Amino acid sequence: MLSVLTNRTYRHLLAAQIVALTGTGLATVALGLLAFDLAGDSAGLVLGTALTIKMVAYVTVAPLAAAFAERLDRRRMLVALDIVRAIVALCLPFVTEIWQVYVLIFVLQSASAGFTPAFQATIPEVLTDEQDYTKALSLSRLAYDLESLLSPILAAALLLIVSFDSLFLGTSIGFVASALLVVSATLPSPKPKEPRGIYDRTTRGIRIYLKTPRLRGLLALSWSAAALSSMVIVNTVVIVRGDLDLSESAVAIALAGFGGGSMLAAFALPRLLDRIPDRRVMLSGATMATGTMAVAAILAATIPMTLGVLTAIWILVGFGYSSTLTPSGRLLTRSAHPEDRPAVFAAQFTLSHACWLVLYPLAGSLMTWFGSTVAMAGMATAAVLGLIFVIRVWPRTDAKSVVHNHPELPPDHPHLAGPKPHAHPIIIDELHPRIPLEP
Repeated sequence: MLSVLTNRTYRHLLAAQIVALTGTGLATVALGLLAFDLAGDSAGLVLGTALTIKMVAYVTVAPLAAAFAERLDRRRMLVALDIVRAIVALCLPFVTEIWQVYVLIFVLQSASAGFTPAFQATIPEVLTDEQDYTKALSLSRLAYDLESLLSPILAAALLLIVSFDSLFLGTSIGFVASALLVVSATLPSPKPKEPRGIYDRTTRGIRIYLKTPRLRGLLALSWSAAALSSMVIVNTVVIVRGDLDLSESAVAIALAGFGGGSMLAAFALPRLLDRIPDRRVMLSGATMATGTMAVAAILAATIPMTLGVLTAIWILVGFGYSSTLTPSGRLLTRSAHPEDRPAVFAAQFTLSHACWLVLYPLAGSLMTWFGSTVAMAGMATAAVLGLIFVIRVWPRTDAKSVVHNHPELPPDHPHLAGPKPHAHPIIIDELHPRIPLEP
């Protein structure tokens, strides 16, 4: 897996991702403390609103950012967005009103909504070999999981010697370091062959996404994964602190189980994907995680839940979650031309976060109104609906090459040059506005 680090450009990009994630992790801890400082017992409401603002920014801003990204130099765009994030982080310690937090969070997350899809779309252009790219996806997954485990520990250590306001300085330093690492790399910046209007550029990614069967399947898998992870992220603290009456450290242990399972999958995926098709791996991971959540609901209804049982369940859910979503970059890469990849990655970013925007509050509401058994069963049911949709829309034989005709083109058109019958992998574009039926 580590062999891809011999690529200097990718090495710098991975380092940029790691330092930015570390800064974001520090900001997460500091934001909770800032909310309590400003709102006291209403801090939960403030954080919940901030999370909603984050998701709204992700859903609305990402397509707009992708529309302008194709006209900008990729490296300059990423650096500028990192600088914006660094400046916002520096402003957060000086807020005195809750509305100011909301405004700054929207600006911060809007910059992230522009940065993240463009950054993700750059990696397959740097690592053009699919095996190398698969290793990079696993390393990226490991970076996310390690951040979720280590950032709270780092924040706790820093809080022994500095106030929570200083954590925002660490966040800003992380974004500046990310910008410097991006500056040090030479990045590709593919441009479209023909100029496009603002409507075309804004909606292009989502139109390509929704017309591609494998990506419609990916959206359904994202729904299932969001349903399961929402149960873990939103309700673990309620189960551990409320139902089990255990300490805060027990919450960390349970969440570490989810992260640990995800990391195990990240280590296993490169070899699995060498031998097994993406569809089977992703569908198997989602099915395993969904089945585990359903079993958890049965156990919660029949026997007393313990921390050990909950952690074991979360390990399996985390393994299935990572197996479901980590290969998604491979699907996005092979479903778009290089100049369209930022738009398609932005579409995945937007649509997957729209799933979380719906399922986060659903998971919390079910837990509040009906308890853990119904919440687990409800989120497992939501995940099953996604699995059914995957099976219906993503063909089992996702052909690499499709025989088709172009009656609208003259016989001497360059696209028709080559062996007959005319066949190639289909990517949605001007010549292929839909997946053609084989003649």
